[in-house]
Parts: sequence; structure tokens; C-alpha cells
Amino acid sequence: MSAPHLFACYGVELEYMIVRTGDLAVVPWADRVLVDAAGKIVSDIERGRLTWSNELTAHVIELKTTAPDPSLDGLAEVFAADVAEINRRLAPLGARLLPTAMHPTMTPDQAVLWAHDYNDVYAAFDRIFDCRGHGWSNLQSVHLNLPFADDAEFAGLHAAIRLVLPLLPALAASSPVVEGRVTGWPDNRLAYYRANSVKLPALCGRVIPERVYSQADYEREIFDPIAAQLAPHDPEGVLEARFSNSRGAIARFDRNSIEIRVLDIQECPAADLVVLRAVVALLQELVTGTTVPRADQQAVAVEPLRAIFDATVEQGGAALVAEPTVLRAFGILAGEPATAAELWTVALRRLDPAAAASPAEQAALAVLLEHGNLASRITRALEGGETLPEVYGRLADGVERNAMFLP
Repeated sequence: MSAPHLFACYGVELEYMIVRTGDLAVVPWADRVLVDAAGKIVSDIERGRLTWSNELTAHVIELKTTAPDPSLDGLAEVFAADVAEINRRLAPLGARLLPTAMHPTMTPDQAVLWAHDYNDVYAAFDRIFDCRGHGWSNLQSVHLNLPFADDAEFAGLHAAIRLVLPLLPALAASSPVVEGRVTGWPDNRLAYYRANSVKLPALCGRVIPERVYSQADYEREIFDPIAAQLAPHDPEGVLEARFSNSRGAIARFDRNSIEIRVLDIQECPAADLVVLRAVVALLQELVTGTTVPRADQQAVAVEPLRAIFDATVEQGGAALVAEPTVLRAFGILAGEPATAAELWTVALRRLDPAAAASPAEQAALAVLLEHGNLASRITRALEGGETLPEVYGRLADGVERNAMFLP
């Protein structure tokens, strides 16, 4: 069977924390949810359009599309229904799901690794990196998987993703609080993520992928250095280079897709899906080469893109962007520097990614345009006098109702 072409299907993964209902403290009960649903300890349970699965830490559960889905339509409602179902199963335990990309008060010593299937892989990572750090044990994200049929499609998609990737924190940041403190940075998850494998720098690189536009080049420039750095620390060969690649977007040639990994999870599935629609709409425009020629896209080096990424992680929408090709990619043709928020406003109003989406997603887009990313809304609520338990309690209430958060 031939591989699907660009944008013919989508893979979506959402990660949620499991917390106690009363004090919202993390609890390592993902296995209890899966046992309750499957009757035994499993790593995955298929439930029609979605599958539930474990993650590295036992207080996180992942909901993902069971197979590449031909459309994003209806997924917000399907994810919301499964969130409600998991909450129904957690309720007798005095627990529930909590959205956002970092738990606001968790400390690394509270981390418990998944102890069942594939634990040898998790144990190997833990031995090398100590996975109790926030960059391993306290991060909940959204992954978007996009297909490509051949090297030519890979080249176009990879080039477009590299241009969009640095601006994603400005749109999707949802992690402004660490260990009970508002840090001033909107995307602390990515602040930890960019440094969590510094011991073996080939694994993450500069987060922004290198300028590689064929499978052969990717193998040579990315996978081979990862394998070389892993080898002395993994004599049994448990870890594979293709699965250890932790750049912000990773190529999976075994399934002909690129996985975008730098999106913080939002307050509800409707918000997550409208963010994904925005990313897809912008990438679809770029891969045609009509707004920015492909050669120009491919020519942009890692360092200027990494500088934009660092700025949006630390400043969100206020980050100033001056790189000409990135400005053109988002629709700023005059070449004058613009903030990341301005770039997204221009792109979202031009592309209108929720035009044919559900009312819940249309409402989510309106909130993003009018009130900014979730990190800024959480921060404003806290600055307005709400306590952490009040704010995150409201977030836990809203995820099941598929409702947006407003300060």
C-alpha cells in the first residue's frame, strides 16, 4: 500500500495529568484507568476512533487517534467524550483529569515512572537522564502527525514545519506556573524540554530541525549522531535512534510522517483542535510555495529560527520577529519586524481555520484572537486575585465540558 500524500490524514495525541479531585495533586493511576477499561494492565486500549495509552510517567494518560484520521472534523467532540469517560472512571478513586502543559505545584520527587509494558525503554532513559526532572516528568503536550508520500513531499513539509515551529509557543503556551510560582515565561514546558537531554545533545539538537530534505540526509545528519551518542550509555541497545530523536518536529520514516511536538496542551479539546487547524492551514499554504518559494523556505538556517523559538518560549506573543522569510510565511510582506502575536493574528484572520469547524472550535478561535494564549489568560486570572487551586480547579472543570478558560 502506498503512503498517503500530504494532508490526506492526521494523527493527533493529547496528554492529560491525573490528579486528586480535592487538592489536584498528581496521582500515578494511569494503570488503574486502563485496567478498569480493559480488565487487565495494558499499554493501549482501542476504543473506536481513539485509543487510550500510557506515557513515561504514571500520572499521565494519552488519548490518540487509533489510526490516521482522514479529517479533523468531529475530533474535538470525540476527545471531549473520552475525557468525560475517563473522569467517570476516575471519580470513584477521588481523581480527575487536569489540562495544561505543566502541573502548577508538582515537584520532581513526585514522579513515578510507568512500571509495566515497555518499562525497559523508560528505565533506560531514566538511567541516562534521571527522568524525575520537570522536562521529563511534568510536561503534557499535543502531538500532530502529518504524512508524506516520498522524499519530495517530505522536503516540502519539513521546510514548512521548520518555519512555523518557532512561533507555536506564542499560539499554544499553557505552562506559566512551576512549583507554585508564576515564572514570567509563558511556556515553561518548552523551557525545560529544550534542555532535558543536554547530556546527549544530538538527541534534541537545537529543537528546530536541521536543514535536511531527504531520508538519506536525515539518516546521516540526525539519526547517525544520535545512535553514536547513545551507544556508550545503552550497551544493550534498548534505545533506537529514530525513537530517541526529540527535536521539536521529528521524522518517522517507518510510517512516513512528521510529528510536531512543541504544542502545549490547551484547556479543552476544542481549543487543541482549533490550534491544530491553524497549524495545518498555514502549512498547507506554505507547501504550495505560492507565498514563499520552497528554496527560500529551505534556506533558512537553524540559528535564527532557534532565536525566535527561545523568544516565544520566554515572551510569548510579545516576542519580536524580524527574520524576513518567517514574516512572509505568516503574511507580513512589508518586511518590518512584528510581534509573534501580530503574526498569528494576521495568519488566523487570513486563513480562518475554524470556518468549517464546530461551533466549539469557532468559539475557541475567537477566544485566542481576542484574549491571547492560555498562559496569558492563566496569568491574568492569578494577577486578578484568584488562587492557584481556584484557577486550576476551573481548568479541571472546563476540560470535561469542552469549555474555554477566561480570566
